[in-house]
Amino acid sequence: MNDIILHKGKDKAAWQLHPWVFSGAIKKIIGTPINGHIVRVLTVDHEFIAYGIFNANSRVAIRLLEWHQDRIVDDAWWRDRVRRSVTLRKHLLSADNNTVRLIFAEADFLPGLIVDKYAEYLSIQVHSSGIERIKDVIIDELVKLVTPKGIYERSDPKSREHEGLLDANGLRYGELPPEFVEVVENGIRYHINIAEGQKSGFYCDQRENRWLTAQYVKGKRVLDCFCYSGGFTLNAFRQQASSVVSVDSSALAIETLRNNVVMNGYDVSIHTAVQSDVNKYLRQLSEENERFDVIILDPPKYAPSRAALDKASRAYKDLNRRGLLLLESGGLLATFSCSGAMDIETFKQVIAWAALDAGKEIQFIRQFTQPEDHPVRASFPEGEYLKGLLVRVV
Repeated sequence: MNDIILHKGKDKAAWQLHPWVFSGAIKKIIGTPINGHIVRVLTVDHEFIAYGIFNANSRVAIRLLEWHQDRIVDDAWWRDRVRRSVTLRKHLLSADNNTVRLIFAEADFLPGLIVDKYAEYLSIQVHSSGIERIKDVIIDELVKLVTPKGIYERSDPKSREHEGLLDANGLRYGELPPEFVEVVENGIRYHINIAEGQKSGFYCDQRENRWLTAQYVKGKRVLDCFCYSGGFTLNAFRQQASSVVSVDSSALAIETLRNNVVMNGYDVSIHTAVQSDVNKYLRQLSEENERFDVIILDPPKYAPSRAALDKASRAYKDLNRRGLLLLESGGLLATFSCSGAMDIETFKQVIAWAALDAGKEIQFIRQFTQPEDHPVRASFPEGEYLKGLLVRVV
C-alpha cells in the first residue's frame, strides 16, 4: 500500500474525520498509487491518520474511508458499509412508501456512491474512481440485501469526468426496468422513468416536504413550479386542493405528470399542466393579473459550487420575486434550494430581498430540510444540501 504524507497543519480536517483531502494538502507521495486504489494517509511524522481512495485527476485527491488502522479496507469492508446503510433505512419502507435512498455517498462512508430504491428496482450513481473499481462487489452485496428485479446505473458525466472516468449508463444487474416503474410515496402512486429523463424525474429527498406542504392546501388554488413528475401536485390533490396548475419545461415530465394524475383518480378538470419555462410563465401570469393561494418553487440546482453562488442568488431572488407577486395577503410560498453552496441563512436573506423587490411583507413560518434517508454526517456538513422555507405574505 502506498503512503501519502500531508503538510503539517493541513491534516487538521482529516483528524476531525472530514472525508476530503485536497491535492494542495499533500506534501509527499511514497510509491506510485493507482487512481481508485487505497492509500495510507500519514502526518509528516508518519503517524497514521486514515485509509482513503487516491485519485491524481481529482481536486479531491483522497476520499477518506476508515480512521482505524486495524480495519483494512477490503471487499468485506465495502460489503459491511453497504449492509449498514441499507439496514438503517429498512424502517422507512412500507406499503405507503416503497421508494427510498439506500446509500448517500459520504454520509454513509461510501464517497461517490448514490443508491435509490424505486419499488423493485435500484438506480445507482457512481461518481468516484474508488467506487468504480469496487462496483461489482457493491452490486453483488445490494443484490443479496435487497433482491431487486434490476439495477440500472445513471451516473452523472460531469462528476465522472472530474475523476477521469468515462460515462457509464446502463443495466448492471437483472432485468431492464420498464419504460415506467410504478412507485408509492405517501400513499400516492407514480409512474417514473428510471432510464431516461432528468435522472428519474422523481426525487425522494422531497418526500416529507411534499406531505408537509400539502397540509396547507385544502380548498386552495395551488401553483406547482418545476413540477417534474408531480410530487407536490399529487400531494396537493390528496389533501383536497381546489385546483392545481403544474409547470415544467420538460415534455416528458408533463406527460408523466398527467398520467400520474389519472392513475390516482384525481379530477383532471381542476388540473392544468403547462409545458413552459417557469420564469417566462410566471411573468405571463403576472401580466394576466392571476393570483394563487399557495405557490411551490422547487427549481433545479442553481449553484453547483461556491463560485456560482452570487449568480445563483440573483436567480433565486428573481424567481421568488415573481412568485411572491402572484400572492395576496395570507398567501403561502413553499420555496426550495437544492444548492449545497447556499446555506439556510443565505437563502432566507435572498427571499427577504425578493420580498422587498416585490413590495411584500413576509413571515417565515416553517423550515424544510432533507429526510433521514439523506442524513448529514457531523464531520461533513457539505452533505446538507436541501433547504426550504414556507413563507407567508402578511
